[in-house]
Amino acid sequence: MTPELLSNIAVPLPPGRLITSDEGDGGVQALWLSDGAASAELWKRIRDEHPRSGVWPLLLDSRDPEDSDFRPWGAGELFPEQMSSPGDHYPADLLAKWWATYTAVDEDDDMLSPDKRLAITAPFGQTWPGLAPGREDTVDRSRLAAEYAEHFALRRPQSRLGLDAAPSGAEALTLVGWDGPANWDNDTATFSAVVTDWERRFGACVVAVGSDTLHLSIATPPTSREDALHIAAEHFAFCPDNIWQGPRPQTLAAYAERLIDTHCWEFWWD
Repeated sequence: MTPELLSNIAVPLPPGRLITSDEGDGGVQALWLSDGAASAELWKRIRDEHPRSGVWPLLLDSRDPEDSDFRPWGAGELFPEQMSSPGDHYPADLLAKWWATYTAVDEDDDMLSPDKRLAITAPFGQTWPGLAPGREDTVDRSRLAAEYAEHFALRRPQSRLGLDAAPSGAEALTLVGWDGPANWDNDTATFSAVVTDWERRFGACVVAVGSDTLHLSIATPPTSREDALHIAAEHFAFCPDNIWQGPRPQTLAAYAERLIDTHCWEFWWD
């Protein structure tokens, strides 16, 4: 992100600063960060300008500074130099590999017996069902994304605005060096590759990120239990904590029910 690119934005920006990573030879300018909380309306206006400006907005979940989960979003918090390119990875291969890893039966697992582990991912068990089919996008993606941004900002009123030059929201995750899923995979480009595919198949839009969370609006969610089960399998491969540590009952089938006709997907990595 550079001052020159910021000048491409016609919308007046609030006070803010450029954040530089502290890796490499002097680091890189990874992100422009607002000094204070940002509105959903500002996010929307900058998102609408993206095709012209090339700058993608992110709502950054900073929560309350008194909260132990507070994320300063400063130098040393973003790691763009460590990431590969999303284009180097194949989403179908990544999801199949992760699924195989997380459904593998571990006889020494103190938390989940083999039977319980396989019951979580029923009806698929250890069998990867493949990618869920995409659906034709017949709705206004921008409107849905703006509505979700407003919903998110109401829940997280302390969220700041982050800006980065990126072709899409999915690629912005890698380019800013966000490391939310670091406990599972240190290369954010792998997750960006999957989200890029979700942009294509389901009209996903990256709206917000936290220190270990990702928040997407979805233009074409599943409308049937069968479709929702296949998408739930992708979610489990992408972020198993959504099911392993989600609200009970912690099963793929129960999780799938919550996806039907739901226009947002939210992920949390422990």
